[in-house]
Amino acid sequence: MNVNDIKHAGLKKWIEDFAALTNPDEIILADGSSAQYDELIDQQVAAGYATRLNPAKKPGCVAYNSDPSDVARVEKRTYISSVKQEDAGPTNNWMDPTQLKKEMTDLYRGCMKGRTMYIIPFSMGPLGSPISKIGVEITDSAYVVANMMIMTRVGVKVLELLGTDGYYVPCYHSVGKPLAEGESDNGKWPCAAMEHKYISHFPETREIWSYGSGYGGNALLGKKCLALRIATVLARDEGWLAEHMLILKITSPEGKSRFVTGAFPSACGKTNLAMLIPTIPGWKVETVGDDIAWMKFGSDGQLYAINPEAGFFGVAPGTSDDSNRNALIAASSNTIFTNVGVTEDKDIWWEGIGYDAPGKLIDWNDNEWVQDKTDKTQKPAAHPNARFTAPAVQCPSIAAEWEDPKGVPVSAILFGGRRPKTIPLVHQSHDWAHGVFLGSIVGSEVTAAALDVKAGTIRRDPFAMLPFCGYNMGDYFQHWLDVGHAAPDAEKLPKIFYVNWFRKTAEGKWLWPGYGENSRVLKWVFERCEGTAKFVDTPIGIMPTIDAIDRPEGVTEEDMKELLAVDLDGWINEVEDIRTNHYPKFGNHLPKELAVFLDTLESNLKAAK
Repeated sequence: MNVNDIKHAGLKKWIEDFAALTNPDEIILADGSSAQYDELIDQQVAAGYATRLNPAKKPGCVAYNSDPSDVARVEKRTYISSVKQEDAGPTNNWMDPTQLKKEMTDLYRGCMKGRTMYIIPFSMGPLGSPISKIGVEITDSAYVVANMMIMTRVGVKVLELLGTDGYYVPCYHSVGKPLAEGESDNGKWPCAAMEHKYISHFPETREIWSYGSGYGGNALLGKKCLALRIATVLARDEGWLAEHMLILKITSPEGKSRFVTGAFPSACGKTNLAMLIPTIPGWKVETVGDDIAWMKFGSDGQLYAINPEAGFFGVAPGTSDDSNRNALIAASSNTIFTNVGVTEDKDIWWEGIGYDAPGKLIDWNDNEWVQDKTDKTQKPAAHPNARFTAPAVQCPSIAAEWEDPKGVPVSAILFGGRRPKTIPLVHQSHDWAHGVFLGSIVGSEVTAAALDVKAGTIRRDPFAMLPFCGYNMGDYFQHWLDVGHAAPDAEKLPKIFYVNWFRKTAEGKWLWPGYGENSRVLKWVFERCEGTAKFVDTPIGIMPTIDAIDRPEGVTEEDMKELLAVDLDGWINEVEDIRTNHYPKFGNHLPKELAVFLDTLESNLKAAK
């Protein structure tokens, strides 16, 4: 099938118009077949963009190195271009849509000369699911096509679902590097200069326009762009939730299962939790999704979630047999690696993989690299944001229900962040609205090295959605409250919890071992959903009794008392920070209901002193 065979007149015209603007050498339709995927990879290897890895060690795998200027999401060049600036809100970059579209149209003009234009019809979520959405991405990057084939459901079946007039989200993309006649990239990663990079979202017209970057969420437009920034707008207007959340299934020794979603800022172990291997005998955790959850009410009044993605786009450094064995296995074949180290025998290596570098490597900058542990200034072999793109179906912990079109029924929602003090190991909201309050105040500690701020500073990241909400975040809080008010049966709403695996002693030692031991907290969450858990009410919410959570080896009763204590002074300081530095950002868009919760929390804390 080729572009001329497309039956959707609107889609066909959109493609023709963009081709006339960008002037590609040829146009190819991504059909989703393994044969086409293999052909694209073969072409990329032959052209020097990619290195084929050792089939005895990493069958079906390739490694790419990007340009040093194109290694991560570029937040400062990411725009929510609503008609009114107020609708983008205080946490998003904004540009006038008329001005932005003019600037980008000028950049798109002739930008695909010397290149192939690929058309990628893709489904976010299982084909035909009532929660799924369809997008179509136009790109001049074969790397993007191959990654999208892993991360989404791509191909002819998507076009069949669209029919002659179905709805799709249009996604424009170009690496922004046209080629003169006879010119080639010489195997070098193509992208534009930083000042010409744009990742733009138009909420009113539901469009995504990306230019200048070939990397990750800047270019794989099904990922953060559609799955969150545009999907949050669709969800607001249609009465559902599009969230930056993992989805896991936990099963008790008795065979009873519950599904849990969880939102955590970066570096807080979201993927590790999604693929967790429990340390409690008889308990089992399985993976539905590691990054995105779309949730809608079913006909039975229960909230159901799908993972709209088909793969994992995971951070490689720090992923090891100890931290996330299931992720390593998922990425052991048919995987695209980006910006990792490559060994002499064509295997991969990165910092934190769990063993020393085996001899000489080629690092992510295409330079020879030999590990020198005595040199504290040695640059890493893998970029800190190096990635693996792996099919979800290869994950050993993948749940049988992960592609169920109706989704999975959500029993609990977790929020969390990296907090060395104040926030206890786990506490629970009294109800949905109180849970929205907890989600709205999520914060995580950042280091001075990361953001040039005072060490210990807390960066608020409400719902772990700070970079991903496609409209005013104050209105987003209100939407969450509205979803609760509109629930067909309030008793069936998921219970909401706030967890913190990152508590430290005054001396800086971890109080909680984390990783697989977090299954002990999940067990208490499960038991709260069952109505069997031991608990106590406190000024901040519902908490486990000291003996309600099975203690891991090395965690004393005194440690548990510290982990489950309500730090009244710390929480009073927390309230002051929220009242002074966080909530005022949202002005009159902050729901009054949340301001009341903050006042109530403060009075509860003062009464308990």
